[in-house]
Parts: sequence; C-alpha cells; structure tokens
Amino acid sequence: MTLANQLTLVRIFLIPLFVVVFYLPFGWAYIVSSLIFSVAAITDWADGYVARKYNQSTPFGAFLDPVADKLMVVIALLLLVTLHHDSVWFVVAAAVIVGREIVISALREWMAAVGQRASVAVSSIGKIKTTLQMTAIIVLLANIPILLPIGFIALAGAAVLTLWSMILYLRAAWPYLLPESPEK
Repeated sequence: MTLANQLTLVRIFLIPLFVVVFYLPFGWAYIVSSLIFSVAAITDWADGYVARKYNQSTPFGAFLDPVADKLMVVIALLLLVTLHHDSVWFVVAAAVIVGREIVISALREWMAAVGQRASVAVSSIGKIKTTLQMTAIIVLLANIPILLPIGFIALAGAAVLTLWSMILYLRAAWPYLLPESPEK
C-alpha cells in the first residue's frame, strides 16, 4: 500500500467523522467539521503530489482517488444544503456541481471503454473549479456569518466553472458519442 493510497484512504475515513461532527449539538461543531474537511482536502492534493513525485501511481489509486473526491464533495454539499436550504440558488449550485460530477464520471468511464480516455482528461479549469469548490465548502461548513458571503461567491464561481468544464468535456467527447454515419 503506497503512501498516496494511504492518504486517499484517510480522506475516505474522514468523511463519516466530519458528518458526525457536523451534527453534534455544540457551538463548535461546524468549525471542527470544516477543519476535518480541510484536512481531507489537503490529503486530496497530497496524494496526487506524492503519487507523481515518488512514482506511486497505482491502478487502485487511479480508481479510488476520484471516488474519494466525489464522495467528499457530494456529502459535504448535501450537509450544506440542510444548513442553507432557504437559499434556492445555493441548492441549484449544489445540484449543478453534483450533477456535473455524475455526468463527467459516466463520460470518463464510457470514453475509457472506447479507448478515448485522454480526450476527457482533467483540465486546468477543473483545478481552478476544485480550488473554488473546496474553499467554498470549507468556509460554508464553518458557518461563520461574516465569512458566508465569501463561501457563497466561491460556490457560485465553482458552479459556473463546473458548467463550463462540463461543456468543454462534452464537446471533446461529442465526436465519439455520435453514431457513425452510414457509408454512401
């Protein structure tokens, strides 16, 4: 088991912990759940760094890392929807982000099946989107009133980049999604 894979597993094990802490009936629960999520987000960056720098990429890690990422983000957004349910735009932004994750995961799987996985590789827009998304989730989980506007702005930016990157991925995959035209 490589260090990169261990970091990914740590991220998965932190998910139930931050959910439980989020629902604790104490004033500090939101801030601590935000800190736990922050540690998980750092492991997201660290496992990729370690895998590249020390050549620790494995098929297990290639499978598990995106699963851990999606679980972490989707569960955090579900928690935040319960906290900010009075904001329709927040619910829409969360739905856009979750919906895109499902679409792109399915698209990547399908493109890999047709031998075109590289056509839908992670882009620089995806990295910016992830940074905004993680920032938004960390700030919104902390639920500190004076910081909430920063979290909402970051989430809005992440939602816009989410749609943009989805369009780019779908455009790259479009030639492979269309049925072959009949020969004349």
